Parts: sequence; C-alpha cells; structure tokens
Amino acid sequence: IIPLLLEEPSVTKPIMADPDIDFASGDAGASLTYPMQCSALRKNGHVVLKGRPCKIVEMSTSKTGKHGHAKVHLVGIDIFTGKKNEDICPSTHNMDVPNIKRLDYQLVGVCDGYLSLMKDNGDVREDLRLPEGDLGKEIESKFEAGEEMLASFLLLLYHKHLAISVLSAMGEECAVAIKAMTSK
Repeated sequence: IIPLLLEEPSVTKPIMADPDIDFASGDAGASLTYPMQCSALRKNGHVVLKGRPCKIVEMSTSKTGKHGHAKVHLVGIDIFTGKKNEDICPSTHNMDVPNIKRLDYQLVGVCDGYLSLMKDNGDVREDLRLPEGDLGKEIESKFEAGEEMLASFLLLLYHKHLAISVLSAMGEECAVAIKAMTSK
C-alpha cells in the first residue's frame, strides 16, 4: 500500500527569536553556587551555611592536629533572615559560595504590601514584598512623602526618585536598601 499525500510537504523555515526577549541578562543554566576551598574564604565574603546564603562575620582557624587538617570555624549571618549560622570544616574542604546579584530599581509604587519597581528598560515588576521592620517602614514613609511633594508641584524642575536595592541569591530575593536617585 502506498500512502496518498493530499498536501505538499511543508518546508521548515527558520524561526526568528522574539526581539523583546533579552537573552543577555538571563541566568538560565547558571549555578546557584560555586565551590571555594574553605581556607580561601574571607571575612565579609559569602558562604552557604546550613543551606542558607550567609555573609561571613567571624572566621578562625585551628592548628593541624595529629589526626587531620586545620579546621576553620565559620560564623555567618543569613543575608535574607539575619539569623546566625555556624559551621566547622577542614581547611582543605570545598564550601559552596552563593552567586549573589544586587540590582537597583526605581520605586514607582507601594500597594498591598508589595513594591512596584521599574527596571532600567522600563519594565515594571510587582512581585517583591515590602520588607518587614525598619526598612519597610522607611520605604513606605519616604514614598508617601514623595507622593505628597509631587501632588503639591514642588518638584517640577528637580524631581527626586527613590531607588530600591534588591539582593538575589539561591532562588530568593529581597529589598535590602533604599536610596535617593536624582535627575534634572
């Protein structure tokens, strides 16, 4: 039996990439961490302790014993929760170091506990929670004060914007700082 073709076979044409997709800034396939020998870690650097990305606040090394390598005692503060974590490991052991990214966004709004943040390319993201505590209160109060100033037309020539610094690591992110951006 010979199959009957009712249509002409289609020719596959190359498909162009969507020009709105930014491949340069993507981190697809990028690892969340990279290895570093324990002895190469430094105070104020970062390390993964108990599965959490931490900033190293204390570090001490013990002498080599007769049964092994020198040990490194690490104390770190979780960059997202502020909780203290500790670990002791051989100086030759590899530790995971989190890939950390810090980006600044322009604050365009605060609504229902979420921040509206504008990227450099003009895209707005509204998926980041307003941080709890003093930073969250400061962001809200400065934003509200800025809205009142704009409403009274005091800043027509010299407009002050608020920038929010967002820290990303190991699939988590949070707002960590607020600063003034100025433009004329």
